[in-house]
Amino acid sequence: MSTTRLSGLLPDLAPWRSSRDFRLLFFQGAVTFFGSFMAMIALPLQIKHLTDSPLAVGAMGAVELVPLVVFGLYGGALADALDRRRLILLSEAGLGALALVLLVNSLLPSPMLWPLYVVAAGVSALAGLQRPALDSMMARIVPHEQQTAAAALNALRYQIGAIAGPALAGLVVAYAGYPAAYGVTVGGFAVSVALCTRLSPAPPSPDSERPSLRAIAEGARYAWSRPVLLGTYAVDLAAMFFAFPNTIFPFLADVLDAVWALGLMYSAGAVGSLVLGMTSGWTSRVRRHGLFVVCGAAVWGAAIAAAGWFTDIRVVLVCLAVAGAGDMLSGLGRATIWNQTIPEELRGRLAGIEVLSYSVGPQLGQVRAGTVAGWTGTRPAFWSGGLMCVAAVAALSALLPKLVTYDAETDEDALRRRAAKRADHPDATPAPAA
Repeated sequence: MSTTRLSGLLPDLAPWRSSRDFRLLFFQGAVTFFGSFMAMIALPLQIKHLTDSPLAVGAMGAVELVPLVVFGLYGGALADALDRRRLILLSEAGLGALALVLLVNSLLPSPMLWPLYVVAAGVSALAGLQRPALDSMMARIVPHEQQTAAAALNALRYQIGAIAGPALAGLVVAYAGYPAAYGVTVGGFAVSVALCTRLSPAPPSPDSERPSLRAIAEGARYAWSRPVLLGTYAVDLAAMFFAFPNTIFPFLADVLDAVWALGLMYSAGAVGSLVLGMTSGWTSRVRRHGLFVVCGAAVWGAAIAAAGWFTDIRVVLVCLAVAGAGDMLSGLGRATIWNQTIPEELRGRLAGIEVLSYSVGPQLGQVRAGTVAGWTGTRPAFWSGGLMCVAAVAALSALLPKLVTYDAETDEDALRRRAAKRADHPDATPAPAA
């Protein structure tokens, strides 16, 4: 392969060069991911240590879901009505304070159980408030033409954290204990807050509305009126509902007599996503992002089905890696369409809806996978869910053809958003592609 072709595959660094705020948020996210993974691993382990009850550990997911849904929607309304920089900064400081509670509790002679659930719910609520502001910032700080590249870089950062973070967190908890893990989390949020203070102000639009149920409903009506946006949400929900089997990985490991590979099952998807991220330069030259959404979700479903069909653990791991790559490709398409088409005054509220689309789906998917596995067995739960995912994606593509035919160069909403952004920044010139 020639040097030119190889450089064309490497990640497009144009957003990194063109936007100081993107660089700050990139580093802020990397630090936050690392610290958060420490707590994500330590918290359920500490609950298990205190209770020795699978039900008690599983209850943590229940206390997290409702705050995420409620505050995700409200956070979207806040992101349109307040300075997004301020919202990110305050919520990040709040997350750091909750991490400090975990640290103090872990240092007690007899750590208490109830603060762990309170903190889990609080973290979910603050994450719901913060995520729409973070997501909607990308549309403001990154040039219109570089949204796919920015989404790829953010996903690459996350996947590196998803692979390295849990492994390092496990070592810290095993050899240094819970206080050390929570201490790293507190330190990470302190650094993150310092980085957030350097972000440029991101005030709301002059015609922004006060946070209210009416404002949230307006955002929902806008999404419902746009078949392309509706398609991105529906495809993601279908893919996660039918083909998110993480909760039954331990049972698949037992069936395949490969308990040693359980950790690899959980990380294989991240590895696949990482490989795609490291070779994502070509995605910046594609304009049919709806095809990313559809094809990526179909690959995800087909690969999950194959993982349930084959019995060779090596082939299963490859299938899970391919599924991760498909999921990332679909995610790149969704993020690009969202940031290239949604008006600035609605971006926060639509980001709140996006939080629901990619958080509720996996939760329901785990329930589906566990239920079907109990009825039919573990492997059928995999391949049946994967096939239903492919069928659902095909049906949605037929029902919402505008998603499949979306083209960033001809879509009316994308052209309108590009014109508005150029009007706001008439002197800005896009950086050359990497």
